[in-house]
Amino acid sequence: MNPSRQDRFEALFAAHYGDVHRYALRRAEPSLAEEVVNEAFLVAWRRLDHVPDHALPWLYATAGHVLANRRREAQRHARRNSAAAAQPAQTARDPAERLAERDAALRAFTSLSEPDREALRLVAWERLSIQDAARVAGVTRAAFAMRVHRARRRLAAHLREQDADFHLPMEPADA
Repeated sequence: MNPSRQDRFEALFAAHYGDVHRYALRRAEPSLAEEVVNEAFLVAWRRLDHVPDHALPWLYATAGHVLANRRREAQRHARRNSAAAAQPAQTARDPAERLAERDAALRAFTSLSEPDREALRLVAWERLSIQDAARVAGVTRAAFAMRVHRARRRLAAHLREQDADFHLPMEPADA
């Protein structure tokens, strides 16, 4: 380390630490003021070649910038917290409900023909493009796109049927 650089910084620190600390204390609570002063002198160390001979105004300006950055950071944090608090709490779904939905989807899927199931498997489970899945199926892209469209439509119809069956009004027990 260059001794003259270190000496200059130590002299700067010794001469102005108290002034910069008081400056920060007039603008922030003690714990934040201490952090602001430390960061201002860290900036001074990093940019020592740019610190003018009459350094106190430069150090005040640096401490002011550090404090402004800290306040903006606190405001961003507060906005994120309030935005998160404003969002409705997501209630955990009942595991039985998730299982029932999974079971219904599997029943609907197995009720499809094998070509329909294979078309949906290729695009949904294997994540192939329509073009690549058509190659696997040995048909044209247009033919496979139509196959997937029809398979999705039939799957949706089976799911609606199951949902309707599930929500049928129950007959009174003594009727």
